[in-house]
Amino acid sequence: MRFTPTVPVDRNDLSVPPAAGIPRVRVVAAVTATLGLAAASWVLAVRQMRGMDMGPATELGSVGFFTAVWVPMMAAMMLPGAAPAVLRRVRSSGRVPALPVFVGSYLAVWTLVGLAAYAVYRPHGPLAAAAVLIAAGAYELTPVKRHFRRRCREGARSGLEFGLCCVGSSVGVMLALLALGVMSVTWMAVAAVVVAAQKLLPARAAVDVPLALAIVGLGTWVALAPSSVPGLGPAM
Repeated sequence: MRFTPTVPVDRNDLSVPPAAGIPRVRVVAAVTATLGLAAASWVLAVRQMRGMDMGPATELGSVGFFTAVWVPMMAAMMLPGAAPAVLRRVRSSGRVPALPVFVGSYLAVWTLVGLAAYAVYRPHGPLAAAAVLIAAGAYELTPVKRHFRRRCREGARSGLEFGLCCVGSSVGVMLALLALGVMSVTWMAVAAVVVAAQKLLPARAAVDVPLALAIVGLGTWVALAPSSVPGLGPAM
């Protein structure tokens, strides 16, 4: 009996050949569509958030208004880092039409997270923001965070599963955004970069520990000298 040696495949390697029957151009088009949706969502979110940023004292408005802002925010922030997962899903399913279902269910998970955040959120002061930031930084060092961080980079059978894993991975960063100013384009951009990096980079202490310490340090800064923190006060 002959044994054929197998070569391990990096699930995040974008060079993995597409599934049989799926032309490469369609696979590229699927990823391009995902990134295009993210770009359009950035434009829409920035327009909707204009004049809304009051730092930690930001009011969220009605649930309908907040949802209309939150969904484009999540698409803008989360979809760039989700591109490898979208690519894997299209290749594994062998069908490009699977993309809208995957992306739609992924964003539906984040929509539910937004509704939960709306239910508990209250305008707050610097001390409350500092406490949330320190707690968010501490979460980055927990085994739960590491577990979901790894799962978020692995293959997911559905957008729902991928969304749940990424919520577990990114909840600390999202809490930090809510604490600092949920309608702040500046903090939104910072959070988007962190979320994308954690989706694309390996789960290593050299990456995760400095981030956790940075969030805790920012929380300490907000507690001690909130007026000196750039982007914490109302946007002019």
